[in-house]
This record gives sequence, C-alpha cells and structure tokens, in this order.
Amino acid sequence: MKGVIDKNVWVSAVVLGVFGVVGATGVALTHWLTEARIEQAYVAERLKQINEILPKDRYDNNLLRDVIIVPAGKLCEKVDVPVYRARRQGKDVAAIFETTAPNGYSGPIRLLVGVTGDGSVAGVRVLEHNETPGLGDRIELRKSPWVLGFNGKSLGEPPLARWAVKRDGGDFDQFTGATISPRAVTQAVRNALLYFAQHRDEVFAPVADKASPAIEKHKY
Repeated sequence: MKGVIDKNVWVSAVVLGVFGVVGATGVALTHWLTEARIEQAYVAERLKQINEILPKDRYDNNLLRDVIIVPAGKLCEKVDVPVYRARRQGKDVAAIFETTAPNGYSGPIRLLVGVTGDGSVAGVRVLEHNETPGLGDRIELRKSPWVLGFNGKSLGEPPLARWAVKRDGGDFDQFTGATISPRAVTQAVRNALLYFAQHRDEVFAPVADKASPAIEKHKY
C-alpha cells in the first residue's frame, strides 16, 4: 500500500512539474511575442517621424542601423543622444539627432532634429513632452505650425547670436503666454547645429552594423 501511495505522489509531482514547465514556457513565449510587437511598433513609428523630416526617397541606407551615440555630457547633459545618419549611394545626406531639451516648462522635451550635410535644418519634430495644453504644447506640429519655422535655418541664417526667441533678442517666435517651451526647443535645435558643425566628421564616420538604440531601448 505504501508503495502505491509513493508512486502516486511521484506521478503527481511529475505531472505538476510538467504543467509548471509548460506554463512558464507559455508565459515566456507570450512575453517575447508581446515585446517583439511593441518593438516593431516603436521602430515603425520612429521611422515615420524621421521620414516626416527627411523623405525616404532622400536616402537608401537603413537609418536604424547606421547610428552613433553622442554620450551624455557632450550634447545633452544627462542623456545619450542617438544620431541616425542618412546616406544615398554612399554619400552623406543628413544626420537626425534624437535629442532632449532639458529645460521645458514642465520637464524635458524630446525632439528629432534633422541636419542636412550642409548644416541646415531639415526639420524638427517633438517626440515627447509634458508642456501645458493650449500653451506650451504648441511646439507640436499637430497643434501649430511653429516648429516648421526651423526648416532651412542654419548657424549663419540667422546668425548664431540670434538663435533665440524674440523675447530674448532672437529671430524665433514665442507663444502668447508661453515663452519657456519655444525657448527650450530653440536652444536644443541650436545646440544640435553647433554639435554638427564642430563634429561633422565624427557624426558621419562609418560604424559597424548594429541594432538601433530605438530597438535596444525596448530590451530592458
């Protein structure tokens, strides 16, 4: 009788163990599939945003694998800055900085700043912010065309000293009742242009093919 009981206990333990393994495998598979879908959606959205700045017929390389990282402290004080490099037939076309304006009214403002090979602005898009609805959030293109005012600008047009909002003696508009948000974005665009002008060769230096930081961000 004892042998039968021991056998039943052993069989039950094996069955429970099998179900445990199957359950754990199922959870892991579901997590992997979910993360893969999130990653794909994130990458697709980032490419869409980049292509608003630089149409995809302007380049023929894989932007999300032709990328360098500007370490924290060199362009942005506290965060690394991915730079996606656009090339066509091996020639440098533009660099897209995924940068941050740290001094928004309600916190950091994340941006894409496109800089063409000649140092002019290809375009700017706001990726993420917490600015005041109806005021500072007009830095978003869907709220106002203000951000399009950077298109074609460079460190020579306007002169560097005038890369500021009008309230600070510069050439760029601010919003009625909201100066801090456009000021922060204007400074971030200016800083990206300055970094590009001072480090152009580094920005376009070849690197080994590797995963995009947009992808790496979702692995942890």
